[in-house]
Amino acid sequence: MFDKSTWIRLPRNVVVGHGVLDETVDAVAELHLTGRPLVVTSPTPREVAGDRVVEAFGAEGTEPALTTVQEASFAEVERVIETARAEEIGFLIGVGGGKVIDITKMAADELGKGFVSVPTAASHDGIVSGRGSVPEGDTRHSVAAEPPLAVVADTEILAEAPWRLTTAGCADIISNYTAVKDWQLAHRLKNVEYSEYAGALSQMTAEMLVENAGSVKKGLEESAWVVVKALVSSGVAMSIAGSSRPASGAEHLFSHQLDRLVPGAALHGHQVGVGSIITEYLHSGETEWRKIRDALAGIGAPTTAEELGIDDETVIESLTTAHRIRDRYTILGDGVSEAAAREAARATGVI
Repeated sequence: MFDKSTWIRLPRNVVVGHGVLDETVDAVAELHLTGRPLVVTSPTPREVAGDRVVEAFGAEGTEPALTTVQEASFAEVERVIETARAEEIGFLIGVGGGKVIDITKMAADELGKGFVSVPTAASHDGIVSGRGSVPEGDTRHSVAAEPPLAVVADTEILAEAPWRLTTAGCADIISNYTAVKDWQLAHRLKNVEYSEYAGALSQMTAEMLVENAGSVKKGLEESAWVVVKALVSSGVAMSIAGSSRPASGAEHLFSHQLDRLVPGAALHGHQVGVGSIITEYLHSGETEWRKIRDALAGIGAPTTAEELGIDDETVIESLTTAHRIRDRYTILGDGVSEAAAREAARATGVI
């Protein structure tokens, strides 16, 4: 008897485009959320968009509470939870980059409250996904959380964000290329459940950015549109899969290990981009990895250890130990030898 079932949680409203920040109140109204909102932001995003969101709700007769986070940490998640309880909040709105969005998402999940995502930078697919990532000590924890009920992505604001954040978002999407291959490999060798629909969506999203990398340019609002739509698609793929598998494979293990070895040395998206070059080489040898490298170079994202600001030996150490990060089968298997890691990194020009 067929008894398979799944529960897919997706955003109900996704509003993307020029000037759509002004539609935040309308997007939230359609969700029929009740109670007072808590706007969670950080200093720069508050100036860019947070105060505007607060004023927009105030003009409609709803005075939101406001809190500003300073760092990505579990302590800040707890502080947001305490603020929400003290203010008797009905739902939360995260206005900012990856740090703010993840903190708000995790707090909302703990509170059992609705969450609305208002990104001010297109730096990674966490703006839509049901996972949050927060550093703790020399490691980074990725935890399950509810995806946003709505996403309001104003391309006018995103286009003005620091370009390095946009290129990190692009690289994060391009890395789906190898994440899907790792997922398929785990399905074949370890019988890990695989979703054809989620895998195809994630792969298509990565290929779209690889093929259109040349059109992603600094200062172009059209580029912000392309990137944020891709980030939304990637987040949806993870929601369909019920895991981060469509967007997280060996390249993410590599990045998480770099975070342990050299915390804060480079942006997450840039690290997974470089990791994807190497892991694609491990998958296919002398073929597809060049396409990934050229796409990253085309948008101005790092393609080498030097461009990441990380020394060669740290890259090798990360490659040979990344498989220990979590119980997730990838092309790294039960470990890559130092000789093999060095050969792959040299062959691809990473070191």
